[in-house]
Amino acid sequence: MIGIFIITVMFLMAAALVNIVSDADEGVNLEVLSTRAFAAANSGADAALAQLFPLSGVVVGCSSVATSWIPPDVVGFHGCSVVLSCSQATVGIGGNSVTQYLIGSEATCAVGSCDGEACLRVNRKVEVEARE
Repeated sequence: MIGIFIITVMFLMAAALVNIVSDADEGVNLEVLSTRAFAAANSGADAALAQLFPLSGVVVGCSSVATSWIPPDVVGFHGCSVVLSCSQATVGIGGNSVTQYLIGSEATCAVGSCDGEACLRVNRKVEVEARE
């Protein structure tokens, strides 16, 4: 009788340990995806700024910014996509007019087939303001 009790207790402890390890594993996966999505959103914003303010020095406005950015095919950006937005407004400051730009970069990183329920997906959005 004592042997059955000990085996039952050990089984329950093993089941609890497996559950804890599984939850920790999923938490690490979400943390990695979150970091990837944040890096992709930052890179997308940098790409939009490079399109808005090219090295030639001629700013052509939001019309030069693409609506999406395709991350390079490297491990860190695998499964990520980035959507860009740009808006501009001209503001008068002390008799001078300044054009301000608001760049939005939203990255989505996913692992697994998102058609079913075996999918982890994380979104991160970064907004950058710039002016001429």
